[in-house]
Amino acid sequence: MAVRACGLIIYRRLQSPSASKVADGIEYLLLQTSYGTHHWTPPKGHVDPGEDDLQTAFRETQEEAGLQASQLTLIEGYKKELHYPVRGKPKTVIYWLAEVKDCNTEIKLSEEHQAFQWLKLEDACKFAEYEDMQATLKEVHQFLCSKE
Repeated sequence: MAVRACGLIIYRRLQSPSASKVADGIEYLLLQTSYGTHHWTPPKGHVDPGEDDLQTAFRETQEEAGLQASQLTLIEGYKKELHYPVRGKPKTVIYWLAEVKDCNTEIKLSEEHQAFQWLKLEDACKFAEYEDMQATLKEVHQFLCSKE
């Protein structure tokens, strides 16, 4: 059976004069793992028994980034399912999109991660080495820009 994980792609809008275009003012939160290849990823994790996928996404975000559901706005209309092998086993990861209500909200990392960054799309894609994650970030960005 495929391993199943869920998470949130979290972004913030910078309210700066230089961010005249919507796209320029959006930054994405990526966390650097403290294990393995120290890759960068949005907060995500495995579904616990009795939990639904969205509950998992919010719980993992709280555990890994210290963000409570009340500090986030879930963005309607976006959900992405990625499928890829991990150590030879299939893995499914489902992401929703959420905006932090206050762009200065403090991020509190768990032991699973050693660093975090708020990144503009181009840099976020450089940090996220995996092609499917890069494509997802670009898709999210287009989705956000098309909503304006």
